[in-house]
Amino acid sequence: MRRPEQRIMGGKKSGSPPCELVNVAYTKESETPVKSATMSDQNYRNLDESDSADHGSKQDISDGSIEPIIEGEPFTSYFDEKIAIPEDEVHSWFSFRKLWAFTGPGFLMSIAYLDPGNIESDLQSGSVADFKLLWVLLAATVIGLLLQRLAARLGVVTGLHLAEVCNRQYPKFPRIVLWLMVELAIIGSDMQEVIGSAIAINLLSVGLIPLWGGVLITIADTFVFLFLDKYGLRKLEAFFGLLITIMAVTFGYEYVRVRPDQGKLLKGMFFPYCDGCGTPQLEQAVGIVGAVIMPHNMYLHSALVKSREVNRSNKKEVREANKYFFIESTIALFISFLINVFVVAVFAEAFYGKTNAEVHEQCFNQTSGGQSNLFPNNTDPLKVDIYKGGVVLGCYFGPAALYIWAVGILAAGQSSTMTGTYSGQFVMEGFLNLKWSRFARVILTRSIAITPTLLVAIFQDVEHLTGMNDFLNVLQSLQLPFALIPVLTFTSLRPVMNEFANGLGWKIAGGILILIVCCINMYFVVVYVSSLGHVGFYVGAAFLSIAYLCFVAYLTWQCLVALGMKFLECGQTLSLQIVATDGYNLGLTTYPELFLLNNMEKEDLPTPR
Repeated sequence: MRRPEQRIMGGKKSGSPPCELVNVAYTKESETPVKSATMSDQNYRNLDESDSADHGSKQDISDGSIEPIIEGEPFTSYFDEKIAIPEDEVHSWFSFRKLWAFTGPGFLMSIAYLDPGNIESDLQSGSVADFKLLWVLLAATVIGLLLQRLAARLGVVTGLHLAEVCNRQYPKFPRIVLWLMVELAIIGSDMQEVIGSAIAINLLSVGLIPLWGGVLITIADTFVFLFLDKYGLRKLEAFFGLLITIMAVTFGYEYVRVRPDQGKLLKGMFFPYCDGCGTPQLEQAVGIVGAVIMPHNMYLHSALVKSREVNRSNKKEVREANKYFFIESTIALFISFLINVFVVAVFAEAFYGKTNAEVHEQCFNQTSGGQSNLFPNNTDPLKVDIYKGGVVLGCYFGPAALYIWAVGILAAGQSSTMTGTYSGQFVMEGFLNLKWSRFARVILTRSIAITPTLLVAIFQDVEHLTGMNDFLNVLQSLQLPFALIPVLTFTSLRPVMNEFANGLGWKIAGGILILIVCCINMYFVVVYVSSLGHVGFYVGAAFLSIAYLCFVAYLTWQCLVALGMKFLECGQTLSLQIVATDGYNLGLTTYPELFLLNNMEKEDLPTPR
């Protein structure tokens, strides 16, 4: 393969600058669109892997040669195969055949909007606030769609997922901290999925399988499901589609059985109001946003889109891929939104305004007192979780409602477990270049997630097990900036995205959306810590908050520079002019990996004779 000739035009290497990310100084020439080329995942992963170890050990480019390393073992992941995109000359603007070929990544991504944590947030929203917070759920889903669009575009345009881009562009210490924070979010999500699956198994077995037994079963079934990807990517995606269908059918059955008031439902969905709401309803609204927008989902979606064959040297194909992935994501999140609405509406219609005494009496009469002890015989408002939610459905609408509810929760838990495993694989490989097998990854993550869950299941009751969800929601809320800020940073950089970089409108809108989401989640964290009521927790939270806010400020500072606020730049940057054979110039900082990726000659080009 003949490589393009490249040379350095001036510029001396200075000391390590404090601004190490992407302080790009634009010139008129640099605004010229850079021709991108296509490379395989193998070449991307092997493109100077020493870059990912430390910025101090970056390749010395002062000698005038920049040669990417393309030799080495092929990089493999869960998605070893690529789905070919069919040609459709008849329907140039929109083709259902092409949409079908691109269908898959968006539905896998949407499963994070249907995990047990989301289901619990939905049922609590309905029982606490009636239909009044449906508009919050709608707004959170739309915001999530817009943010997922950024993640998908990053993967399509650069050929790298978010973790890989972070690995190449952030200095070593921020990169390690970022990886640890994302891993915490994945483990927290995994714990919620284990809890949901264990509760579902307990309900389906009529209590014969204890909660700790259900926790242990989730270890085995995850390994069984992971064998599915050996049968091909499309079959794996079809299986996820089946699980989503099971959730739609089960929760849809509950919706039809309860028959909610459609007028109140539509009013709650499209009129942003909350008449008579107080602190509990406000906290529930904040919880909805925190449950819907998941940090690790940004990393997952940016990786999943790489499973389609897209020639990145062809701008038309890249633009087409972005379009179809966005359409597919919209359809997938619309379906997940409907399923969430089913759950909210069921509990709003049937259990809003109910007291513990009313439910206690109903369950006592229906189950001969078997489940009535879950609800104290007092006049306090009913409080439910995914376990009590199933029980109370059984008390009011019969055993079928209970078992169908449990099947839906089990499908939610199992599907989310598998996508969480994929997220962990991509994050670990992207940040650390550790190429673990899927089973080693599952053993690590699942062991960390199961240990505290199993201990609580053995030594405590179901109240404490489901109560862990509140803590886990807080944990994931804290990690949101570590996904949202990097994805906005890199999709706004022209050297990374070329002409597909965010325009001014997207930069402003994206910044505002991320600010709103992060502020809402910080409020959620403050409310949770305040409810703990212990001075030791306050002191510990204060110290952790200082370190946390400093790191968020660092990421925000780099993001603002990427958004165009050049007055925030500091220190000296290495000013290089790299000239490729196509004649385009681009000003870069010390780390030009992504420039190289976008200017590499196509592998498939025959060598001129």
